[in-house]
Amino acid sequence: MKLAVVVQRYGADINGGAELHARYVAEHLSRHAEVEVLTTCARDYVTWRNEIPAGVERVNGLTVRRFRVDHERSPRAFGRHSERVFEHRHSLADELAWLDAEGPTSRALVRHVSAARAAHDYFIFFSYRYYHAYHGVRAVRSQALLVPTAERDPAIGMGLFPPVFRSARAVMYNSHEERAMIHAVAGNADVPGVIVGVGSDVPDSTQPERFRRKFNVRGRFAIYVGRIDENKGCKELFDFFQRYSARTEGDLTLALIGTALLPVPGHPRIRHLGFLPDEDKFDAIAAADLLIMPSYYESLSMVALEAWGLGRPVLANARCDVLRGQCLRSNAGLYYQNYDEFAAALLRIERDRGLAAALGRNGREFFCRHYRWPVIETKYLDMLQRLRDEDAGRAKGGGKRREAKGGGREAAMEPLPAWFARRRETLRPARQVMNELPLGPTVGRDRESHEPAASRLTP
Repeated sequence: MKLAVVVQRYGADINGGAELHARYVAEHLSRHAEVEVLTTCARDYVTWRNEIPAGVERVNGLTVRRFRVDHERSPRAFGRHSERVFEHRHSLADELAWLDAEGPTSRALVRHVSAARAAHDYFIFFSYRYYHAYHGVRAVRSQALLVPTAERDPAIGMGLFPPVFRSARAVMYNSHEERAMIHAVAGNADVPGVIVGVGSDVPDSTQPERFRRKFNVRGRFAIYVGRIDENKGCKELFDFFQRYSARTEGDLTLALIGTALLPVPGHPRIRHLGFLPDEDKFDAIAAADLLIMPSYYESLSMVALEAWGLGRPVLANARCDVLRGQCLRSNAGLYYQNYDEFAAALLRIERDRGLAAALGRNGREFFCRHYRWPVIETKYLDMLQRLRDEDAGRAKGGGKRREAKGGGREAAMEPLPAWFARRRETLRPARQVMNELPLGPTVGRDRESHEPAASRLTP
């Protein structure tokens, strides 16, 4: 089988959530199929500047084919387009302008995807909201698997994307909450889909003391891993932790691993260690008392899964439905909505060693059951086999299109409206649409779902 993984940027040193997710999936599927990566020449997700030469190279044993980005992102123009489509009644043309302004716009990449249909059995597109995924799925819909990596932000309320969710050949969801949100906005429950997420190469053994010696870390500490950014909830985390430190006896510190896009407070109990290689990161998580995940928006938290894989409890922001749902299904984390809940939950984990150990054990079991790589690989391979069987059946029937659920024909790609229709202001503000989507964690009916005795503490 020949597969193409199509993603906005790609590289061994590019560690964004969706991009790292794509690289992990590409590398692991390459054990079972011939995999090629199609991407842009961009390295920086803010500017989308062409920094890597166009052409073909090898990255960790995979062929990576790069295409130039048509233009860099203008933050001012993107902000103007975002204001228009998120907050005001607008047209489909406005949304197409937003898509181009967000970037990375690469017409060459989309042309190649369309021209390479015969060279690949299926294309796996990452991140629904980007130019390559929107236009790529439209170009090769019968061969397109979409990994949306959708978060609860206003983009999900735009009119551009429901036709893509409905017309992709299959959708590989990150979580119950992501699936429920997309089903609600797109009405695509009849599209083949599976909750798969992503695995992580959590080491079988770590050396916490090696981390402590290397970075001179003493005593107990909580850890945050990821981009240090206000959009990731870090500003609120700094406020809450400083208030906690001032009001609570003890010496718990907060260690931060990742690139800082936000000033880190000069506080004696907050320490920024910078970006670390995986060996040091895993040693650090294993040495920590807990991981704190303060993000408001996630489609799936890879670092929370890594913490659970290493037997560490997680304290998560309850305003992120995905994180709250993961805590409920795993019974391996506590969550908070405000400072009082943050302080009560953190104090409980800090003081109650038995609870912390139990949460960690539950997390390890949850990770092994659902997020070890053999589990993830099997879900992808099962879906690909399902699609191959459908294609074989269609070919055997002389090319007749298969019957869809309800007795109807398999839907063709919904066409874009004509020039004048695109410019009619018929679309509601995307934020308004988002605000009408169901809220809260989704406790599913499969083995992953079980209600914990107590996952939220109040003082």
